Amino acid sequence: MSKIEVFEPALCCATGVCGEDVDQQLVTFSADMDFIRSQGGDIARYNLASEPQAFAENDAAKAFLHVSGSAGLPLVLVDGVTAMTGRYPDRAQLATWAGLDAPVGLGITEVGASEGGCCGGAASSCC
Repeated sequence: MSKIEVFEPALCCATGVCGEDVDQQLVTFSADMDFIRSQGGDIARYNLASEPQAFAENDAAKAFLHVSGSAGLPLVLVDGVTAMTGRYPDRAQLATWAGLDAPVGLGITEVGASEGGCCGGAASSCC
């Protein structure tokens, strides 16, 4: 099984799904990541604002930032190799990269205030 790593631009919190103007693309991507994990996929995401050390410790991410800057993010690595830049992959791409044989499914779970609020509820300071 392949390891997928997603290096994201600076977001208000770990998922970017916070505040009043939530980006539907980030909601969908968060749901897709949860699905891949639920199927046994190995996927991680790193936020430039809260996890800069992950960028500094990864040679591919560090080189990408040097050349493209944060405007080129997100950067998606599969087993350390650049698979995509500048946009988030969809569920089918993630499933393929993760080596999942299970059907991808079409349902997307909405994440937000109804599930503990912005970035984890009232205790979160990102909102």
